[in-house]
Amino acid sequence: MSQWQWREGNQLRLLENGEQYYPAVFAAIAAATEEVLIETFILFEDQVGNELEAAIAAAARRGAHVELTVDGYGSEKLSAGFIERMQSLGVVLRMFEPFPRLLGNRVNLFRRLHRKIVVVDHRIAFVGGINFSVDHLLSSGPESKQDYAVQVEGPLVDDIRQLMLELTAVSSPRLSWPRLSWLRRWRHSRESQPVTTQRPAVALIASRDNHRHFDDIERLYRIAIRASRQRVVIANAYFFPGYRLLRELTRAARRGVRVQLIMQGNPDMPRVRSITQTLYARLARAGVEIHEYCERPIHAKVAVIDGEWSTVGSSNLDPLSLALNLEANVFVADRTFAAELADKLDHLVAHSCKKLDRESLRNPSWWGMFLGFLAYHVSYYFPGLARRLPASRPQSQILSSADQKLVRVPEQAP
Repeated sequence: MSQWQWREGNQLRLLENGEQYYPAVFAAIAAATEEVLIETFILFEDQVGNELEAAIAAAARRGAHVELTVDGYGSEKLSAGFIERMQSLGVVLRMFEPFPRLLGNRVNLFRRLHRKIVVVDHRIAFVGGINFSVDHLLSSGPESKQDYAVQVEGPLVDDIRQLMLELTAVSSPRLSWPRLSWLRRWRHSRESQPVTTQRPAVALIASRDNHRHFDDIERLYRIAIRASRQRVVIANAYFFPGYRLLRELTRAARRGVRVQLIMQGNPDMPRVRSITQTLYARLARAGVEIHEYCERPIHAKVAVIDGEWSTVGSSNLDPLSLALNLEANVFVADRTFAAELADKLDHLVAHSCKKLDRESLRNPSWWGMFLGFLAYHVSYYFPGLARRLPASRPQSQILSSADQKLVRVPEQAP
């Protein structure tokens, strides 16, 4: 897409965890008559994956065109039987950037297809952070993930669908990107765009890729935080943002905005949490409140600002999401939706979080100070360095069941 646009007249529904997300997605697919498009980072052949297979199989048998794109790192273990069943039904099954293991280890760590998007019949779309795996269901146990998605109906669905088609188009015209006009439009978004008190809502879809939209999602965060007046609340699974976003957060806190971060307290990746903690002292000194969610691993990528701006999507605020992965977030200017999301986050803070005491973060050890210094400077330089790393245009491979080989198809970058 050449530029992001606010779309009015959307019906939005916030979905929490797999208990709300999967029934909504499967119901939409069950009603499909023309087309089902799915992108996901992780698809496992477990209870949830089997339900997805059954849903898209039924849609394909009804004559709907079905395309399923998975990531080569997150979904590398799809069985030959699954591939064969999809092919027999005419489902277009793609794997984004698959690579063979090296000495038993996965080497395709970076520039992943991290988006989670579903679009059905040009009518309804889903965007968020929830994969197709059983660990997004509370019934899976204490390691189940806390996460969110948004269901969209209205004009924005066409934009979301176009974003998906651009990933899988063999060729498309070069897109222009008017950066200055885009930045001005966002600086004045609060004055130029209506913030509704009831639905239908104003919203847009934004993505991050390695071709043209290098830092769009981060820019939208920064500009909204810069304009904040009352409250910023961010829930993020992996938090290690760049220097400019950190600066906007600390500046907002120092000018009196209540800034609350909901971070990992029971992480699924402890090493990532330890890196995040190196930033806590600096944030706390500026007046940022830090809450660690301790009930289960938090997988959320959401935020609410001033009760009128919000976002739900796949993008963490860390170097992988902000500088390397393909991501997608829906941004919303709607008080009703923002209030609902804020209520969910307030409930987490009140019942499932531990607030870190500022005094305990004031005097880190020399090792903590060194890691904080290193983290700060890495966050400043990493995005620019990452863009200079060698990278080919995005590739996907259509999975073939005839001999379980991969047929390479060049993809135009989104």
